[in-house]
Amino acid sequence: MNSQKADNLLNLALDATEGERMKSLELDVGYNPIEQEWDLIVKYSGSLDAVRSIAVSVTEMANEYAVVVIRESLIPQLAAFPEIEFIEKPKRLFFQVENGKQVSCMNPVQQAPFSLRGRGILIGVVDSGIDYALEDFRNPDGTTRIRALWDQTIPGNPPEGYTIGTEYTQERINEALQANQQARYDIVPSRDASGHGTAVAGIAAGNGRRRTDTGSIGQNAGAAPESELLVVKMGSPRAEGFPRTTELMQGVDYVIKKALQYRMPVALNISFGNTYGSHDGTSLIERFLDDISNFWKSVICVGSGNEGTSAGHTAGTLSEARNEEIMLGVQTNEPALNVQIWKSYVDEVDISLISPSGVRVGPIQEILGTQRFVLGNTEILLYYGEPSPFSVRQEIYLDFLPRQSYIDSGVWRIVLTPRRIVSGEYQMWLPSQSVLNVGTAFLFPVSRTTLTIPSTSSRVVTVGAYDPLTFTYADFSGRGPVSGFESALSSKPDIAAPGVNITAPATGGGYTSVTGTSFATPFVTGGAALLMEWGIVNGNDPYLYGEKVKAYLRRGARPLPGFDVYPNPQVGYGVLCVRDSIPV
Repeated sequence: MNSQKADNLLNLALDATEGERMKSLELDVGYNPIEQEWDLIVKYSGSLDAVRSIAVSVTEMANEYAVVVIRESLIPQLAAFPEIEFIEKPKRLFFQVENGKQVSCMNPVQQAPFSLRGRGILIGVVDSGIDYALEDFRNPDGTTRIRALWDQTIPGNPPEGYTIGTEYTQERINEALQANQQARYDIVPSRDASGHGTAVAGIAAGNGRRRTDTGSIGQNAGAAPESELLVVKMGSPRAEGFPRTTELMQGVDYVIKKALQYRMPVALNISFGNTYGSHDGTSLIERFLDDISNFWKSVICVGSGNEGTSAGHTAGTLSEARNEEIMLGVQTNEPALNVQIWKSYVDEVDISLISPSGVRVGPIQEILGTQRFVLGNTEILLYYGEPSPFSVRQEIYLDFLPRQSYIDSGVWRIVLTPRRIVSGEYQMWLPSQSVLNVGTAFLFPVSRTTLTIPSTSSRVVTVGAYDPLTFTYADFSGRGPVSGFESALSSKPDIAAPGVNITAPATGGGYTSVTGTSFATPFVTGGAALLMEWGIVNGNDPYLYGEKVKAYLRRGARPLPGFDVYPNPQVGYGVLCVRDSIPV
């Protein structure tokens, strides 16, 4: 299959053998080999009745997006329906792993005369789940502050309109809390195995009611400790697997629609991301978040990722009559690897590959579709893509697959040979550092344009990280784009928040120290909730949501030592200061 309605990765995956998919880090994401079915994201217009006639399941989301489960043999028929505008395969997601409130100017607004605590506001957490039994997420009478919990990993009773998982109501969670510990998890068996979602929820909305080692209560309260919670535990198709963009999109859709049902404003936290895509806001997950940001009274906050110093990105400018050579170091025992090259479709470029042993293939001319090569113990799948209906950029995708157990280690060289250059700019990305061996990286990396997707969505609040103890930028934090590559995103991230050695609730009890943009983001999510409480709930500004919240956060941001120009690619407009963001 080579459909212009499908994204490049899906076309390549359908051209690949099942063995190649299994070896790849990306090509098998979304595929169920037992049932020979795919989970796919579609953008559509009109009715999906025809799709339902051939699909295993269809989950409609807001603004004409849907998740379709369909047999592989029927994908060409799906693409042929005129109602289907575009199809993407899912992408895997990765974690973006006390004085935080003080330096974010939250203490003044939590006290009189403002007394903002998140009352009347929902905080949505789409993550790894939550330890719902913790005191941090309960009211003073012991009842839960969670309005609803959708665990996508537990089959049986999905929310209305969805096909996976089980939804637990507030009443059901309270029933579980009244039972003894053994019976509790028979009533609501949802758990947060990693603790990531629990920590995120605690920073945004925990009340700190558990005693610390010193015996104090409330010391570790979150940003909006009296808000209510909507929690989605993202599922994965395999027990040892990972959540994907399909699960994230459904979780976001659920939270926004639930908030509308409850008629309550919502601040939504996303602390996941990936490196796959052109990073210019044009993928379906990015466009979906931009579209749903216009739905109800909401603010969506997304972490910028932890790829700032991972050496997983490089970039440059091509000129005619001069080859560009990019060196990629691959460590021993690397089972698989892929490289995305994104450039203007106007530019015409051939590619050569030189293996660590010096064997060369190319220049490989631009032939749309899949090409295969073997260099030593490594098979190369090369895919020249086409621009999509939403982007003028072209992707050249390289998948390095082992012929036995591992790909060849050493320095690989990717040679770009220009034939016709108009723009000349190119970007390259590796997979997230969390799936690669330490040291597998570009030898001459470029740290800018390392925001993970979907923090590249234009309407979300994109959050970087800094160290609140030393008031220094956290160098792991994902950074904004190279100037000129995508002017619409030139001011990303929007803001930075504390993200180094942050105290957060731990599953099972106690508090722990966490670091990453995952944990900077909920400070901003909670801060947005306080702004919406001041504006909407307290009647000072009934329109304080969406882009208006972002504007207020930007205006109230404070400078960070070491930066003279704002906005900048590291901290955007500055660091979070909720007090200065309230326009009084």
